[in-house]
Amino acid sequence: MISLDHVLVVDVESTCWEGSPPPGEVSEIIEIGICPVEVATGVRGSRRSILVRPSRSSVSPFCTRLTTLTQADVDGGVSFAEACALLRKEFRSDRRVWASYGDYDRKMFERQCADFGVKYPFGPRHVNVKTLFALVHVLPREVGMAEAVRIAGRQLDGTHHRGHDDAYNIAGLLAGLLRK
Repeated sequence: MISLDHVLVVDVESTCWEGSPPPGEVSEIIEIGICPVEVATGVRGSRRSILVRPSRSSVSPFCTRLTTLTQADVDGGVSFAEACALLRKEFRSDRRVWASYGDYDRKMFERQCADFGVKYPFGPRHVNVKTLFALVHVLPREVGMAEAVRIAGRQLDGTHHRGHDDAYNIAGLLAGLLRK
């Protein structure tokens, strides 16, 4: 049974490069940012970051400039399987609606779970905040998260492209949409 008391907002950061990945490397999740939103009140919970140790790629200088995460940071993280288990245990992610800004995060989880044979950590209900924001604000197209924050009359909180800060900002957008 899906619980509708909170929406679990998730934002992932992944290994990335300025151009194509080096031979033999693929983009994989290195940070899972989480921020629950209480549906009845629109109150955001605490932001949380789970660092994930990559096994098929390394953090490039470009990735560090974008996310501030270094190889040493993620080397201290947990495995992807442990991160998914933690989402289920601590956040009840398999029994809650979850949301992300766009489909990238959902597709990354689906692909990485399939690649590693890891149980998908979420339930069947996903909210695409990017599409919902564009529809509610009657925009001609979907906009990036930072632009949506500006349109909503807010300021970015924290470091853009850090999972926990982006999840917190997305949670703020979602809370505003829930109040409409």
